[in-house]
Amino acid sequence: MASQVQTTIAKDTIVNKRNAAIKGAFLTEFVDMFDIYLPTIILTPALGYFQPADLPQGMAGILTSLVFVTTLLGRPLGATIFGAIGDKIGRRKATISSVLGFGIITLLIALLPGYSSIGITAYWLLVLLRFLDGICLGGGYTGSHPLAMEYSEKQQRGFVGAFILSAFPLAYIVINLLGMVAFAFIPQAGPESAYAVWGWRIPFVIGALLAFWLAWYYIRKVPESETWENSKKERNSLASMFRGKTGRSFFQVFLMMNGFWLTQNIVTLILPTTVLRNILELDGVQVTLTLLISYAVLFGSYIAAGIIGQKIGRRRFFLILGPAIVILGTALLAILLNGKSMPLALVILLVVLFSAIVTAPWGVIVTYINERFSTEVRASGFGLGFSASVILPSFYAFYMNWLGGIMSYNATILALLVIGAVIGTIGAYLGPETKDVDFNQVD
Repeated sequence: MASQVQTTIAKDTIVNKRNAAIKGAFLTEFVDMFDIYLPTIILTPALGYFQPADLPQGMAGILTSLVFVTTLLGRPLGATIFGAIGDKIGRRKATISSVLGFGIITLLIALLPGYSSIGITAYWLLVLLRFLDGICLGGGYTGSHPLAMEYSEKQQRGFVGAFILSAFPLAYIVINLLGMVAFAFIPQAGPESAYAVWGWRIPFVIGALLAFWLAWYYIRKVPESETWENSKKERNSLASMFRGKTGRSFFQVFLMMNGFWLTQNIVTLILPTTVLRNILELDGVQVTLTLLISYAVLFGSYIAAGIIGQKIGRRRFFLILGPAIVILGTALLAILLNGKSMPLALVILLVVLFSAIVTAPWGVIVTYINERFSTEVRASGFGLGFSASVILPSFYAFYMNWLGGIMSYNATILALLVIGAVIGTIGAYLGPETKDVDFNQVD
């Protein structure tokens, strides 16, 4: 009887550790995405607060883009730094330090003075802090996601990885709703308006508080990965990520992710502005409604994709979805691009179907990348494989400009979708099936 009680207690302890780690990774993804969307949704209407009033439109556009580009550039650096921390001294410590980092930086952004107080220095401080924020954000999931995956049972890893990433569309929905409330109740009328002076600061303070709460959660609730604790903890240099078995895994993941980041950009960046606003000429309310419904569906479709990937295999799932994006995704996008007179309900339906198909690989990606690397380099491999591959696809506007020399503007969007899906499929084809892999030994 005593042994049965001890066995039951041990099982309950493992379950509690597993649940805490999975919940922590989900919350990290949510807070990470919340922080990323803060400038794109909340800060954009107030950027005039940091810039001179007589700034030429072209220069204003460049300065605005820098706020977002610097965050993007910081993420691979953060994945490198915190990946090394996660592999050497622990996933939990890497997560806590990175989360505290972007909590502090987000709070500092909320306290920044404007152009009227310190001149253009205000803008450059904003850019610097967003770059540092990007470094810490790049480290948030580098520790938390491998930790959660290492606690997950093999037959549940597909669901767990999808559940973690489903926090992304949820964060988008929450930050949009928060923005709608702020825009409705706080006046916006230039750099001296209430919103420009103090209104935008409230969501940033909320983001900082969420980060501090998350760090507290990890300190109090989430244990270190037992899989990592039982590993060799070899001292691996950054160069080791690019040679031997690990190097082959990295470059295969890097190729695949370049493709799927490119297709993802169609959904998250090109669809809302170029397609819905400029081509279909929807107003702000219609665009917001369409995207909120779409992202609500994505919350469930990510989880469905993870479950399917667990059943049929990650590699097979990618090899099916790649051609599906080329055929069905391109067809749906072509209809949207030529649907200026369509009723809003039909537009929403097409956007939902298009987004669900094109982003489906992301329900499997977190699990797959973690399974491609051994325990000793998993945090670095996941962090770099996930983050470094975002850089080349981020220059999609340049690719569209080049392609515009041989085809129409609308056709360049379709071409990027096809190119991304083909690259992602080739990358997946070059890798092995991973759903049955032992986390301590990758083939």
